[in-house]
Amino acid sequence: MTWDHVRGFDPMVATAEIFAETHPGTTISWEKRSLQAFADRPLEAMANDYDLMVIDHPHVGSAARSGLLLALDGAGHDDALARLAAESCGPSHPSYVFGDRQWALAIDAAAPVAAYRPDLLEAVPTTWPAVIALAERSQVIWPLLPINALMCYFTLLANVGEPFGRDQRGADVATGVQVLGEMLAVARHVPPACLSMDPIGAYEWLACRTSHAYVPFLYGYTNYSRAGFRPHRVRVADMPALGNNGPVGSAIGGTGIAVSAATKHADLAVEYAYWIASADCQRGAFFESGGQPANRLAWTDAECNRVTDGFFRDTLKTLESSWLRPRHDGYMPFQDIAGDIVHACLTGRQTPEATVRAVNDAYERSLAQ
Repeated sequence: MTWDHVRGFDPMVATAEIFAETHPGTTISWEKRSLQAFADRPLEAMANDYDLMVIDHPHVGSAARSGLLLALDGAGHDDALARLAAESCGPSHPSYVFGDRQWALAIDAAAPVAAYRPDLLEAVPTTWPAVIALAERSQVIWPLLPINALMCYFTLLANVGEPFGRDQRGADVATGVQVLGEMLAVARHVPPACLSMDPIGAYEWLACRTSHAYVPFLYGYTNYSRAGFRPHRVRVADMPALGNNGPVGSAIGGTGIAVSAATKHADLAVEYAYWIASADCQRGAFFESGGQPANRLAWTDAECNRVTDGFFRDTLKTLESSWLRPRHDGYMPFQDIAGDIVHACLTGRQTPEATVRAVNDAYERSLAQ
C-alpha cells in the first residue's frame, strides 16, 4: 500500500516489476490510498492486509508500541543499514528509528522549501521580510490546509532556534506569538483558496497559471521541475529564513517503506525494501520512474539534477538542515488537533497567544496519553 500520486505510486510499480524479473515466481502488487488517508490511516488498518507499506515517520512511535511492523535492523542486512544511514539526505533515515529499532527505510525525502516561476520572478526571497514584501505585491500563494499550516509553524519555530517539543514542552509563548504574527503578515495577502490548499494544489496553480510567482513553504515535488509535466516548469529554492542562521529547521517529511510483522514473505519483503532504498535504485529506476529519492547520493547525482532543473542541488541545504518533529505514540492525534488550532488563527478565529497555548496544551495531553 502506498499513496496516490505519480511520485508515490509509479516508482513502486516500476521497481516491483524489476524485482519480479530478478526473483522468478514473485509478484508485488501495489495499491494506493489518497494523500489524506496516507496521513491519517492507522497502521492497524493496513498491517494485516499488506506485506509492504509506504508510511511517514510520525507513525513510528505507534509502530514501536503496537508490534505491527517488522524491525529492519538485525535482519541480516546490517552492513546495508549502516550504508543507508551514512547516505541519508538529512534526517530522513533516522526519522524511522524509534526505541533503538529501525521500523522503515527512507525512500522519499521532502521538507518545506520555496517554489517559484523563473519566468515571473526576478529575485527569489531568502528572508521572511522579503516574502512579506512580495506577498504585499500579490505575488505569493501558500498552501495552508491545517496540516501544512502546522508544519510551517513548526518550521519557523525551529528556524528561530526554538524547535517545538524540545525538552518535551511545546513552544515558548512569546516566540510562538512572534512566529504566528509573521505567518499572518503573509497569509493576509494570499488568495482565500490558499486556506484549503495542499502543496499539490499550490504546485498546480504555479505550474498552470501566471497570476502568482512564488510559494514560501511547500513540500517539494520533483515532478513539477521535470520538463513536460505541466505547461510551465517550476523551480525550487532553499526555504526563506526568519532567523539568522539561513535555511534551517524545515519540518522533514517524505516516506519510508515498512514491512508488516504479519507477512508470510519476510525475507523477500525485506530484500525488496533494502534494494529500493539503495543508492543504485534510488538514483536509477526509482528516480527515473518519477520517484523523489531519500538517498543523498541521488540528491547529488548530476543526471537527477539535470532532469529536474537542479531541484535537488537547489534545496539540499534545506533538507540537510531540516528538523525532525516529535514521533511518540500519541503524536498523530495531536497533529490533527494542532493543525486545526493553527488554521483557526490564520483565519482570524483565534488570537496568536490563545493559539500557542492551545497547541501546547494539546501536546502535553498527547505526551500524557
